[in-house]
Amino acid sequence: MPKPSATARARKIKLILFDVDGVLTDGKIWIFPAPAGPQPGVQQSILEKSAEHGGQGGFGLHSATLIEAKGFHAHDGTAISLAHLGGLKTGIITKRISETVALRARDLKIDHVHQGVQDKASVLAQILEKDGITAAEAAFVGDDVIDLPAMRRCGLAIAVKNARPEVKAEAHLVTSHAGGDGAARDAVEYILRAQGKWKKVVEEYISERGS
Repeated sequence: MPKPSATARARKIKLILFDVDGVLTDGKIWIFPAPAGPQPGVQQSILEKSAEHGGQGGFGLHSATLIEAKGFHAHDGTAISLAHLGGLKTGIITKRISETVALRARDLKIDHVHQGVQDKASVLAQILEKDGITAAEAAFVGDDVIDLPAMRRCGLAIAVKNARPEVKAEAHLVTSHAGGDGAARDAVEYILRAQGKWKKVVEEYISERGS
């Protein structure tokens, strides 16, 4: 039997999950000196979580004197709102631990936020069990090889335009825009269009913000 097309896969999706660096951002990580004086509670919790991975690389800064910053695209923020209006749940699974990501996720009311995760497939399984959905009803948007185990388990695997070749080779769909430049919007729009919800969701979004 022929394999389902990306559109057929997208029709089943109830949950869309994103990596952060290189997907919701362009992959660049900015490090700045922290302001003098006591750090806010969120920053302290990030430091404590980073400390859990002490001695291991790539999980984020464990420093009271430095702050890690990232840039996000407004179109991707709108995409999260559109996804929610379309009945999709959203989530982040990322290896790095960053206060910036925590703040952005709260601002967008993202349903699932998991930082400091190297085994993304295991966290995916936990989310599926919690939400009571199947792997075929989940999509994962990634850019690098660490995302492949989760992408392989999802019904719809999406690679961003700037993804590594190995990731694009296994994806069902590659976005038109790069990470941090509207890739998440591409992914959400593709799913909502496949489900026949796009026009209604856009009108609802405009109506909510125009009233």
